Amino acid sequence: MRVVALEEHFTIPAVAGRISAELKAARGFKPRNVPAGQVSPLDLLPEFGDKRFGDMDKHGVTVQVLSISGPSADLVEGDEGVAIARDFNDGLAEEIKRRPDRLAGLAHLPLREPEASAKELERCINDLGFVGVIVNGTINNLFLDDPRFDPVLATAEALDVPIYVHPSLAPPAVRDVYFSNLPGSTGTGIETACWGWHSETAIHILRLVMSGTLDRHPKLKLIIGHMGEMLPMMMARIDDVGRPHISHLQRKISETILDQVWITTSGIFSQPPFIAALQTFGIDRIMFSGDYPYSNMEQGRRFLDDVALSPDDKIKLTHANADALLKLKS
Repeated sequence: MRVVALEEHFTIPAVAGRISAELKAARGFKPRNVPAGQVSPLDLLPEFGDKRFGDMDKHGVTVQVLSISGPSADLVEGDEGVAIARDFNDGLAEEIKRRPDRLAGLAHLPLREPEASAKELERCINDLGFVGVIVNGTINNLFLDDPRFDPVLATAEALDVPIYVHPSLAPPAVRDVYFSNLPGSTGTGIETACWGWHSETAIHILRLVMSGTLDRHPKLKLIIGHMGEMLPMMMARIDDVGRPHISHLQRKISETILDQVWITTSGIFSQPPFIAALQTFGIDRIMFSGDYPYSNMEQGRRFLDDVALSPDDKIKLTHANADALLKLKS
Protein backbone atom coordinates (compact mmCIF):
# COMPACT_ATOMS: atom_id res chain seq x y z
CA MET A 1 0.00 0.00 0.00
CA ARG A 2 1.26 3.49 -0.87
CA VAL A 3 1.95 5.52 2.30
CA VAL A 4 2.62 9.26 2.26
CA ALA A 5 4.01 10.76 5.49
CA LEU A 6 3.47 14.51 5.72
CA GLU A 7 5.31 15.79 8.78
CA GLU A 8 8.81 14.49 8.23
CA HIS A 9 11.84 16.64 8.94
CA PHE A 10 15.34 17.59 7.82
CA THR A 11 17.99 20.22 8.33
CA ILE A 12 21.25 21.29 6.67
CA PRO A 13 23.90 21.89 9.36
CA ALA A 14 26.03 24.21 7.24
CA VAL A 15 23.05 26.51 6.70
CA ALA A 16 21.68 26.28 10.24
CA GLY A 17 25.19 27.05 11.49
CA ARG A 18 24.93 30.56 10.04
CA ILE A 19 22.33 31.40 12.71
CA SER A 20 24.07 32.89 15.74
CA ALA A 21 24.21 31.04 19.03
CA GLU A 22 22.65 34.07 20.69
CA LEU A 23 19.55 33.96 18.47
CA LYS A 24 19.18 30.22 19.02
CA ALA A 25 19.48 30.57 22.78
CA ALA A 26 17.03 33.48 22.91
CA ARG A 27 14.43 31.36 21.10
CA GLY A 28 14.97 28.55 23.59
CA PHE A 29 17.03 26.06 21.59
CA LYS A 30 19.35 23.99 23.75
CA PRO A 31 20.98 20.55 23.73
CA ARG A 32 18.53 17.67 23.64
CA ASN A 33 18.46 15.04 26.40
CA VAL A 34 18.88 11.62 24.81
CA PRO A 35 18.68 8.41 26.86
CA ALA A 36 21.90 6.40 26.96
CA GLY A 37 22.26 4.05 24.02
CA GLN A 38 19.79 5.90 21.79
CA VAL A 39 20.55 7.94 18.67
CA SER A 40 19.64 11.61 18.87
CA PRO A 41 16.99 12.50 16.29
CA LEU A 42 18.96 15.69 15.68
CA ASP A 43 21.74 13.54 14.22
CA LEU A 44 19.28 11.95 11.79
CA LEU A 45 17.81 15.22 10.45
CA PRO A 46 20.57 15.95 7.89
CA GLU A 47 20.94 12.35 6.69
CA PHE A 48 19.59 11.46 3.23
CA GLY A 49 20.98 7.98 2.86
CA ASP A 50 20.62 4.50 4.24
CA LYS A 51 19.22 5.55 7.62
CA ARG A 52 16.36 7.68 6.28
CA PHE A 53 15.44 5.46 3.36
CA GLY A 54 16.06 2.32 5.38
CA ASP A 55 13.57 3.52 7.99
CA MET A 56 11.07 4.33 5.25
CA ASP A 57 11.48 0.90 3.68
CA LYS A 58 11.28 -0.92 7.00
CA HIS A 59 7.99 0.74 7.90
CA GLY A 60 6.42 0.90 4.46
CA VAL A 61 6.60 4.66 3.88
CA THR A 62 6.55 5.41 0.16
CA VAL A 63 7.04 9.20 0.27
CA GLN A 64 8.26 11.60 2.94
CA VAL A 65 7.05 15.20 2.58
CA LEU A 66 9.95 17.07 4.18
CA SER A 67 9.98 20.28 6.18
CA ILE A 68 12.66 22.17 8.05
CA SER A 69 13.25 21.47 11.72
CA GLY A 70 14.56 24.50 13.61
CA PRO A 71 16.55 26.56 14.28
CA SER A 72 15.86 28.19 10.95
CA ALA A 73 15.51 31.41 8.97
CA ASP A 74 12.52 32.78 10.88
CA LEU A 75 14.97 33.75 13.65
CA VAL A 76 16.96 36.06 11.41
CA GLU A 77 16.12 39.57 10.23
CA GLY A 78 16.75 41.08 6.83
CA ASP A 79 18.67 39.83 3.84
CA GLU A 80 20.53 37.16 5.80
CA GLY A 81 17.26 35.54 6.88
CA VAL A 82 16.10 35.58 3.26
CA ALA A 83 19.39 34.00 2.12
CA ILE A 84 19.24 31.29 4.79
CA ALA A 85 15.68 30.32 3.81
CA ARG A 86 16.65 30.22 0.15
CA ASP A 87 19.65 27.99 0.86
CA PHE A 88 17.55 25.59 2.95
CA ASN A 89 15.04 25.37 0.13
CA ASP A 90 17.67 24.91 -2.57
CA GLY A 91 19.37 22.18 -0.53
CA LEU A 92 16.09 20.34 -0.07
CA ALA A 93 15.29 20.69 -3.76
CA GLU A 94 18.59 19.00 -4.61
CA GLU A 95 17.77 16.05 -2.38
CA ILE A 96 14.31 15.73 -3.93
CA LYS A 97 15.87 15.72 -7.42
CA ARG A 98 17.95 12.72 -6.40
CA ARG A 99 14.91 10.77 -5.17
CA PRO A 100 11.74 12.32 -6.62
CA ASP A 101 9.94 9.02 -6.14
CA ARG A 102 10.54 9.10 -2.37
CA LEU A 103 10.67 12.77 -1.35
CA ALA A 104 8.62 15.96 -1.64
CA GLY A 105 9.06 19.33 0.03
CA LEU A 106 7.39 22.10 2.00
CA ALA A 107 8.82 25.59 1.55
CA HIS A 108 10.61 27.30 4.42
CA LEU A 109 10.16 31.07 4.60
CA PRO A 110 12.10 34.01 6.14
CA LEU A 111 8.94 35.14 7.91
CA ARG A 112 10.46 38.18 9.59
CA GLU A 113 10.39 39.58 6.04
CA PRO A 114 6.82 38.88 4.85
CA GLU A 115 7.12 40.38 1.35
CA ALA A 116 10.29 38.41 0.70
CA SER A 117 8.55 35.34 2.11
CA ALA A 118 5.74 35.67 -0.41
CA LYS A 119 8.28 35.82 -3.24
CA GLU A 120 10.20 32.84 -1.87
CA LEU A 121 6.98 30.86 -1.61
CA GLU A 122 6.23 31.57 -5.27
CA ARG A 123 9.75 30.45 -6.22
CA CYS A 124 9.51 27.27 -4.18
CA ILE A 125 6.20 26.23 -5.74
CA ASN A 126 6.73 27.41 -9.32
CA ASP A 127 10.46 26.76 -9.75
CA LEU A 128 11.39 24.09 -7.20
CA GLY A 129 8.18 22.06 -7.38
CA PHE A 130 7.42 22.10 -3.66
CA VAL A 131 3.91 21.13 -2.57
CA GLY A 132 3.18 23.49 0.33
CA VAL A 133 4.78 25.57 3.06
CA ILE A 134 5.69 25.02 6.72
CA VAL A 135 5.34 27.62 9.49
CA ASN A 136 6.94 26.71 12.80
CA GLY A 137 5.11 28.38 15.69
CA THR A 138 5.19 32.09 16.37
CA ILE A 139 7.36 34.52 14.45
CA ASN A 140 8.99 37.16 16.65
CA ASN A 141 6.11 36.65 19.12
CA LEU A 142 3.45 36.99 16.39
CA PHE A 143 0.92 34.52 14.99
CA LEU A 144 -0.10 34.37 11.33
CA ASP A 145 -3.25 36.38 11.99
CA ASP A 146 -1.10 39.52 12.26
CA PRO A 147 -1.86 41.65 9.17
CA ARG A 148 1.82 41.84 8.20
CA PHE A 149 1.61 38.18 7.11
CA ASP A 150 -1.27 38.76 4.69
CA PRO A 151 1.07 38.65 1.65
CA VAL A 152 2.13 35.13 2.62
CA LEU A 153 -1.43 33.94 3.20
CA ALA A 154 -2.65 35.51 -0.02
CA THR A 155 0.17 33.91 -1.99
CA ALA A 156 -0.51 30.45 -0.57
CA GLU A 157 -4.20 30.95 -1.34
CA ALA A 158 -3.50 32.07 -4.91
CA LEU A 159 -1.09 29.19 -5.52
CA ASP A 160 -3.58 26.74 -3.96
CA VAL A 161 -0.99 25.19 -1.66
CA PRO A 162 -1.51 24.40 2.03
CA ILE A 163 0.29 25.92 5.00
CA TYR A 164 1.37 23.33 7.54
CA VAL A 165 1.09 25.11 10.91
CA HIS A 166 3.63 23.31 13.06
CA PRO A 167 4.59 23.82 16.72
CA SER A 168 7.75 25.44 17.98
CA LEU A 169 9.23 26.62 21.25
CA ALA A 170 7.27 29.05 23.40
CA PRO A 171 8.08 32.76 23.37
CA PRO A 172 10.30 33.66 26.36
CA ALA A 173 7.53 35.42 28.29
CA VAL A 174 5.27 32.37 28.00
CA ARG A 175 8.11 30.05 28.98
CA ASP A 176 8.89 32.11 32.07
CA VAL A 177 5.30 32.07 33.36
CA TYR A 178 4.07 28.63 32.30
CA PHE A 179 7.10 26.35 32.18
CA SER A 180 9.77 27.63 34.59
CA ASN A 181 10.65 26.67 38.16
CA LEU A 182 10.09 22.96 37.63
CA PRO A 183 12.56 20.17 38.45
CA GLY A 184 15.15 19.09 35.90
CA SER A 185 13.89 19.12 32.33
CA THR A 186 10.23 18.89 33.37
CA GLY A 187 9.46 22.40 32.14
CA THR A 188 10.95 21.64 28.74
CA GLY A 189 8.79 18.53 28.49
CA ILE A 190 5.59 20.43 29.24
CA GLU A 191 6.59 23.31 26.97
CA THR A 192 7.20 21.00 24.03
CA ALA A 193 5.85 17.60 23.06
CA CYS A 194 4.08 16.75 26.32
CA TRP A 195 1.62 19.63 26.03
CA GLY A 196 2.69 23.14 25.10
CA TRP A 197 3.36 22.59 21.41
CA HIS A 198 -0.12 21.22 20.87
CA SER A 199 -2.03 23.82 22.84
CA GLU A 200 -0.14 26.65 21.12
CA THR A 201 -0.89 25.28 17.67
CA ALA A 202 -4.57 25.01 18.56
CA ILE A 203 -4.43 28.64 19.70
CA HIS A 204 -2.75 29.53 16.39
CA ILE A 205 -5.67 28.06 14.45
CA LEU A 206 -8.26 29.64 16.73
CA ARG A 207 -6.63 33.05 16.29
CA LEU A 208 -6.77 32.65 12.52
CA VAL A 209 -10.45 31.81 12.80
CA MET A 210 -11.57 34.31 15.43
CA SER A 211 -9.57 37.24 14.09
CA GLY A 212 -11.49 36.89 10.83
CA THR A 213 -8.29 36.05 8.92
CA LEU A 214 -9.78 32.88 7.43
CA ASP A 215 -12.92 34.76 6.43
CA ARG A 216 -10.64 37.12 4.49
CA HIS A 217 -8.83 34.14 2.98
CA PRO A 218 -11.64 31.62 2.51
CA LYS A 219 -9.70 29.42 0.08
CA LEU A 220 -6.61 29.17 2.26
CA LYS A 221 -5.83 25.57 3.23
CA LEU A 222 -4.17 24.71 6.53
CA ILE A 223 -2.72 21.49 7.92
CA ILE A 224 -2.03 20.73 11.57
CA GLY A 225 -0.49 17.62 13.05
CA HIS A 226 -0.68 15.47 16.17
CA MET A 227 -4.22 14.27 15.56
CA GLY A 228 -5.61 17.80 15.40
CA GLU A 229 -3.65 19.49 18.21
CA MET A 230 -6.45 18.94 20.78
CA LEU A 231 -9.10 20.61 18.62
CA PRO A 232 -11.23 17.48 17.93
CA MET A 233 -12.03 16.90 21.60
CA MET A 234 -12.76 20.62 22.13
CA MET A 235 -14.75 21.43 18.99
CA ALA A 236 -18.25 21.32 20.47
CA ARG A 237 -17.24 23.31 23.54
CA ILE A 238 -15.42 25.90 21.41
CA ASP A 239 -18.61 26.47 19.43
CA ASP A 240 -20.75 26.57 22.55
CA VAL A 241 -18.76 28.99 24.67
CA GLY A 242 -17.33 30.91 21.73
CA ARG A 243 -20.70 31.94 20.36
CA PRO A 244 -20.92 35.30 22.24
CA HIS A 245 -17.54 36.37 20.84
CA ILE A 246 -17.93 35.84 17.08
CA SER A 247 -20.64 38.18 15.82
CA HIS A 248 -18.06 39.62 13.39
CA LEU A 249 -17.45 36.24 11.73
CA GLN A 250 -19.21 34.75 8.70
CA ARG A 251 -19.24 31.15 10.00
CA LYS A 252 -19.32 29.17 13.20
CA ILE A 253 -15.86 28.45 14.54
CA SER A 254 -16.15 24.73 13.80
CA GLU A 255 -17.46 25.41 10.29
CA THR A 256 -14.42 27.52 9.46
CA ILE A 257 -12.06 24.90 10.87
CA LEU A 258 -13.76 22.05 9.03
CA ASP A 259 -13.85 24.09 5.81
CA GLN A 260 -10.17 25.02 5.82
CA VAL A 261 -8.13 22.69 8.06
CA TRP A 262 -6.78 19.18 7.45
CA ILE A 263 -5.09 17.15 10.20
CA THR A 264 -2.39 14.50 10.39
CA THR A 265 -1.62 11.73 12.83
CA SER A 266 2.00 12.77 13.38
CA GLY A 267 3.40 11.21 16.53
CA ILE A 268 0.03 10.17 18.00
CA PHE A 269 -0.65 6.54 17.20
CA SER A 270 -3.44 5.43 19.52
CA GLN A 271 -7.11 4.81 18.86
CA PRO A 272 -8.99 7.19 21.23
CA PRO A 273 -7.63 10.45 19.75
CA PHE A 274 -8.06 9.03 16.25
CA ILE A 275 -11.71 8.23 16.97
CA ALA A 276 -12.27 11.81 18.19
CA ALA A 277 -10.58 13.14 15.05
CA LEU A 278 -12.59 10.83 12.82
CA GLN A 279 -15.90 11.81 14.42
CA THR A 280 -15.18 15.54 14.13
CA PHE A 281 -13.10 16.06 10.99
CA GLY A 282 -14.16 12.96 9.04
CA ILE A 283 -11.89 10.59 7.13
CA ASP A 284 -11.54 12.94 4.14
CA ARG A 285 -9.61 15.44 6.31
CA ILE A 286 -7.18 13.08 8.07
CA MET A 287 -3.75 12.09 6.71
CA PHE A 288 -0.99 9.89 8.00
CA SER A 289 2.28 11.37 9.27
CA GLY A 290 5.17 9.80 11.11
CA ASP A 291 7.05 12.87 12.49
CA TYR A 292 10.42 11.43 11.43
CA PRO A 293 12.91 11.33 13.11
CA TYR A 294 11.21 12.35 16.36
CA SER A 295 8.56 9.63 16.68
CA ASN A 296 8.61 5.85 16.86
CA MET A 297 7.71 4.62 13.40
CA GLU A 298 7.16 1.08 14.64
CA GLN A 299 4.21 2.49 16.57
CA GLY A 300 3.12 4.41 13.49
CA ARG A 301 3.21 1.32 11.31
CA ARG A 302 1.34 -0.71 13.91
CA PHE A 303 -1.31 2.01 14.10
CA LEU A 304 -1.80 1.87 10.33
CA ASP A 305 -2.00 -1.91 10.35
CA ASP A 306 -4.50 -2.06 13.22
CA VAL A 307 -6.73 0.98 12.64
CA ALA A 308 -10.36 -0.05 12.20
CA LEU A 309 -11.19 1.43 8.81
CA SER A 310 -12.69 0.08 5.63
CA PRO A 311 -10.17 -0.55 2.82
CA ASP A 312 -11.35 2.57 0.97
CA ASP A 313 -11.01 4.75 4.07
CA LYS A 314 -7.55 3.35 4.84
CA ILE A 315 -6.49 4.35 1.33
CA LYS A 316 -7.67 7.89 2.10
CA LEU A 317 -5.70 7.94 5.36
CA THR A 318 -2.50 6.51 3.96
CA HIS A 319 -2.19 8.45 0.73
CA ALA A 320 -5.28 9.51 -1.21
CA ASN A 321 -6.09 12.57 0.90
CA ALA A 322 -2.47 13.71 0.83
CA ASP A 323 -2.12 13.05 -2.90
CA ALA A 324 -5.18 15.21 -3.58
CA LEU A 325 -4.34 18.06 -1.20
CA LEU A 326 -0.65 18.29 -2.14
CA LYS A 327 -1.15 17.31 -5.82
CA LEU A 328 1.40 14.54 -5.48
CA LYS A 329 2.17 12.31 -8.44
CA SER A 330 1.52 8.71 -7.45
